[in-house]
Amino acid sequence: MKESRIVGEYEVVSDVFKDSKRIFKTPPGMGNESFPYRIKLKPINVFKRPVEFKPLIPKLNFIKNKKKWSGHLMGKAMRQIPEEDYKLIINSA
Repeated sequence: MKESRIVGEYEVVSDVFKDSKRIFKTPPGMGNESFPYRIKLKPINVFKRPVEFKPLIPKLNFIKNKKKWSGHLMGKAMRQIPEEDYKLIINSA
């Protein structure tokens, strides 16, 4: 299993749209999913080295249950986070 990482800062530049064309290999256990709901992103700051996510968990305010942190992210392609969490992530890059 790959480690959880943050690879950059991006701006959403489109509304949600539907496209069933495959863009990557479906992870094991996901069946024939094509993840059809998408948005277009504009890179703002792609980090030279990805930021390891797990060391940030104790400091991130939007994650309330630190032991089951993945539940705060699963099923959510995007989520709004507090300004202080954003700054912590950007300053870790």
